Amino acid sequence: MPVTYSSYLKIDELLRLQQPLSDGPEHDEMLFIVIHQVYELWFKQMLHELDYLQRLLVANDTPRALHTLKRVLTILKVNVAQIDILETMTPLEFLSFRARLESGSGFQSHQFRAFECVLGVKQPAALERYAPGSAARTELQHRLAAPTVWDAFLRYLAGAGHAVPATALARDVTQPIEESPDLQSVLLAVYRDDAAARTVCERLVDLDEGVQEWRYRHVKMVQRTIGTKRGTGGSDGAAYLKTTLDRPAFPDLWAIRTQL
Repeated sequence: MPVTYSSYLKIDELLRLQQPLSDGPEHDEMLFIVIHQVYELWFKQMLHELDYLQRLLVANDTPRALHTLKRVLTILKVNVAQIDILETMTPLEFLSFRARLESGSGFQSHQFRAFECVLGVKQPAALERYAPGSAARTELQHRLAAPTVWDAFLRYLAGAGHAVPATALARDVTQPIEESPDLQSVLLAVYRDDAAARTVCERLVDLDEGVQEWRYRHVKMVQRTIGTKRGTGGSDGAAYLKTTLDRPAFPDLWAIRTQL
């Protein structure tokens, strides 16, 4: 059979994946399912792009690295805009099917945890949410042990001739990214003397800010929908989400602002 639009994109299979659990079903459950399935598809694409970005940075391919960062930033804007759609659902409309979610929660999205890992936000405790031997746990174990976008960026700077400290290049990639005064001195020189690398720095700041914007909108959406109730997965809901705000993935790029 010739390839068609439907066969190539697996449309029939895709449209069978929206299966509300509520009686009726409740009208707004379809929106809730579609939005979150779309989020998972965008997480998959962003992971695909960030893996590619790391290879481009290590290869010192500045033009394509910038192009890839632009694509990820555009996807993040779409993700933020999707919250506007989700917020058309009132608290009562969400409550009409919320009980059907039982222990299901966005905290269980292994792709978002993988996305955090790629950016350097590594939380080994997150593994406990996934069964030993499961595909989700296996992927997260790989991500927790793998270098991050930041590590690829440091190699990019070193490849461009900048004196990146050996301690930064050899850091334990399983650990959170910490501020480094020695590295900040290098970044200050980059900003003053290397226009191409400075542009990459700024796009990374855009990426960091875009993720923080998504987190903020997510918090407000949760507060707007369930207030201070606990999350369906047993989390503290909005209270926990607020603790994730203003935690930059790339702290050195923010710290140098006061030194320029």
